Amino acid sequence: MKQSLQLRLGQQLTMTPQLQQAIRLLQLSSLDLQQEIQEALDSNVMLEVDENNPGPDTDNQSLEDPPQQADSESVNTANDSATGDDFIAEANTEQVDFENTHNNIPDELSTDSSWDDVYDSGSHYTAGQSSTSSWNGDNSNLFENNGKTEDSLREHLLWQMEMTPFSDTDREIANAIIDTIDEAGYLTQSLEELIDSFPAEQGIELDELEAVLHQIQNYDPPGVGARDLQENLLLQLKTLDAETPWLQETKILVSRHLKLLANRDFATLKRRMKLDENRLGQVISLIKSLSPRPGSHISDDRPHYITPDVYVRKIKGDWYCELNPDSAPTIKINEQYLKLIKDAKKNSDMNSIKEHLQEARWFIKSLQSRNETLLKVARCIVNFQKDFFEYGEEHMRALVLADVAEVVEMHESTISRVTTQKYMHTPRGIFELKYFFSSHVNTTTGGEASATAIRAIIKKFIGLENSKKPLSDNKISTMLAEQNYKVARRTVAKYRESMSIPPSNERKNIA
Repeated sequence: MKQSLQLRLGQQLTMTPQLQQAIRLLQLSSLDLQQEIQEALDSNVMLEVDENNPGPDTDNQSLEDPPQQADSESVNTANDSATGDDFIAEANTEQVDFENTHNNIPDELSTDSSWDDVYDSGSHYTAGQSSTSSWNGDNSNLFENNGKTEDSLREHLLWQMEMTPFSDTDREIANAIIDTIDEAGYLTQSLEELIDSFPAEQGIELDELEAVLHQIQNYDPPGVGARDLQENLLLQLKTLDAETPWLQETKILVSRHLKLLANRDFATLKRRMKLDENRLGQVISLIKSLSPRPGSHISDDRPHYITPDVYVRKIKGDWYCELNPDSAPTIKINEQYLKLIKDAKKNSDMNSIKEHLQEARWFIKSLQSRNETLLKVARCIVNFQKDFFEYGEEHMRALVLADVAEVVEMHESTISRVTTQKYMHTPRGIFELKYFFSSHVNTTTGGEASATAIRAIIKKFIGLENSKKPLSDNKISTMLAEQNYKVARRTVAKYRESMSIPPSNERKNIA
């Protein structure tokens, strides 16, 4: 082949450092963005926090108005997750009542009086019923679940072990047993396996391990150290008062017929327990009051509080969307350094400062671009999903990224970045922006329905069903067809499982 030189003209998209920075900031969650801003403040002398302007002044705009440019604002993330128990009972959230928290304090106190004589610091809130607890004047943890402790389950058990008069050998055995207890409170190894972990010359017997385990099973929380669910429930029943109604019948059911209860074979249970339906329901209610995971009540995990990125509210019949101004500090160019650059003569010493100035301007511009894009996409979503905000999940419209990308004239990848780990506070709760996107289901009239709306309808059907004769997936599919939704039985099962709803045979209840 003969070598030659050729000229070719072409166009190629190149990502500048500024564009890369803008894209990176766009996909950050609010917590990550706060860290990014702090790192920028630490590394760039030209940036500082604007103390006089803690948050941007976002105008409340109707969704029909054209989007306005947002000031440099940042946003935080929020998540709202619900947890439940799949066998026993769901924990009821206690509500805090602050109506009677302020006591009348006299203007002057006598010299021989103390604060506690006038102001009772032990009754600052009521949760369900009036309760007392010590309070040190700090409200920061007032909303946290006081049933949780700061210690882990292992530390809680070791503390109780130190209070138990064990011999050196028994203390070593207790340490080994506690190490095998998982976060749920169950023993993860058999005692035979534990014996093999001790040196043979110690001569530890199985009955010694049984005795120590029995002692640990008397620790708090009740049920800890159990080897299975049956033993856990029996240990908790042992701690109840002997006068507890239906206690003896409950012990018999748990020790002999727990498998029938798990299979919800109530007919056989009534026959073997020789109880009518009402009395068996009382026994089952007592079992439901127990915890299948006793260790979950002792946790060193603190709740993580998150802040929404966008607020949506209805004012005079119109829906308004605005960014959260309190999510991150507002930053600006340091005026003193900027004046120094303007007054200084041209020399090489100022080059570094000028580079920092340019980087600071790029960073602020990237933040502004992020906020403008987030607000524009959020307003578009709210405009699409007005029926959801007005009437609820059953009226959610089918929406995909391409629909929003077409309206805001951006690429789908940009919409995907801006809706990931960003949250919206609405009158109906806090939702991730991606929650408003879902696939569609065809209707018999030729239209489309959102999969989110179908799930809400299925949940509504199940919530209204007769617990003695729950709806099957096939029946739910038929009921949806009557409302013009074309949903197969397998799709109903898939949606039901995605909502952690058990099948009909497991939803059957005696009462």
